[in-house]
Amino acid sequence: MTTVSTRNSPTPNAQPAVMPGAFDARRNDWRFGGVVYQVFLDRFAPSRRIEGKRHLYAAPRTLRPWEELPAARGHNADERNAHAELDFWGGDLDSLAQRLDYVHTLGIDVLYLNPVFEAFTNHKYDASDFRRVDPQFGTVEELKSLAGELHRRGMKLMLDGVFNHMGRRAPLFQRALADPSGPERDFFTFGEEYRNGYLAWRNVPNLPELNLENSEVREFLWSGENSIVRWYLREVGIDGWRLDVAPDIGFAYLKELTAAAHETRSDSAIIGECWNYPEDWLRSVDGILNLHTGNLIVELLKGRMAPAAFGRVVDRLIADCGIEGLLRSHLVLDNHDTPRITTILPSAEDRHIAAFLQFTLPGSPVIYYGSELGMEGGADPTNRAPMRWDLLSDDNAELAHMRRLIALRKENPALAIGDCRVLDATQLVAFIRRTDRARETMIAVVNPTNAPVDEIVPIRESRLMDAAPMECLLTGNHAVIRSGLIECKLPPRSVRLFRTVDRGAGPGYSMFKRV
Repeated sequence: MTTVSTRNSPTPNAQPAVMPGAFDARRNDWRFGGVVYQVFLDRFAPSRRIEGKRHLYAAPRTLRPWEELPAARGHNADERNAHAELDFWGGDLDSLAQRLDYVHTLGIDVLYLNPVFEAFTNHKYDASDFRRVDPQFGTVEELKSLAGELHRRGMKLMLDGVFNHMGRRAPLFQRALADPSGPERDFFTFGEEYRNGYLAWRNVPNLPELNLENSEVREFLWSGENSIVRWYLREVGIDGWRLDVAPDIGFAYLKELTAAAHETRSDSAIIGECWNYPEDWLRSVDGILNLHTGNLIVELLKGRMAPAAFGRVVDRLIADCGIEGLLRSHLVLDNHDTPRITTILPSAEDRHIAAFLQFTLPGSPVIYYGSELGMEGGADPTNRAPMRWDLLSDDNAELAHMRRLIALRKENPALAIGDCRVLDATQLVAFIRRTDRARETMIAVVNPTNAPVDEIVPIRESRLMDAAPMECLLTGNHAVIRSGLIECKLPPRSVRLFRTVDRGAGPGYSMFKRV
């Protein structure tokens, strides 16, 4: 048995005392720690209306059979698009609505949709009209109906807000392009110094950037009473926005947008897509798409980050960002911009550990449609394949593991709303999730190595009583707190999730009677 060395332990995360009522506020706020399900609408469920809307996929677009997999096919020079961007499978709001029972029974709290705006491509990040739902998907009334049905089931709806740029074919951009002296010219930025003659996101010609320095643009997007951000919150009934390329919008404008959303709906959520280190961005939005932590998890399991280093980094992340911002953030392992987790981590053992960390570290775990079934996919476009409904079975081990993790979050509030303290460990990753109720305390322990580990870990939780028995909710293994220490014996590539078992000294006696 080895004892940890403090030389390798995380920097102490000196968290301030939680204000009275803070945990009650978190319990009553849907933005803290819910399970999120991401749907790429064109690929989620086959449309029962496909024959009546084939004309919407006229050339250069191509409508593909549901069983066909996406493939890279080069670029269409005339349209300045990758051919894969113009391949469609026909999913829509109606077909999604037909599958809501599946999403609901999975235990999802928040449904997040990739863009639904009218646009030329299948991914819709090149909006032509923010006010209009793309006819391939349906209508604004159907979107409103979807929001209502989700609310009836106790779920929330978030849309993808693409407010840094529009599509090259947008009438607004085409008018600005055609008339240098027109009233809409300053909605964009033109100049010979730009590769395309106009500022475009990362010089992609199909994505001209909106000139956010123009107050009229900001009024159109979020500050005006009838702006896009406010209108969808107020009139359509959505509950929040995931903001595409949030760092491109910048700190000041993100803060403005968030304030406008909260003014319209005080409980609305603004989540910024953030591939950067999260710290400063969390001062401008409710939460971020926490790709940083997701990638840390992957690197840990690929053996490119030691467990002690992982613990230090997570501890400093919490100290830098503050726990509440991280709790409101969405923790992502895979999505439409990355290979699927099944492809990133081919070992089911590793994937299950990754999902365990995603569901036990602070934040809302995001499930990318189909990853819960074990769907594979490499780089875009293969990561955006049609949903494999044929994999939906009670015998599916990936689905069974995901259902268990979702159930654990529902049963244990500390995993959704609790503070997080990283524990001193050398060969293990260990941390505590805790609320204002001692009995809700959870201890998560991970052995990401290929060898068994037997390590003594200091607990850093004063309310866990000496001699308190602990039980792993996943395996049934037991451990006992001894003078603020716990012995963790883990086989290779394994996890434990301990919770107190308040058996006390006999019937009617509780160790936690005054804590």
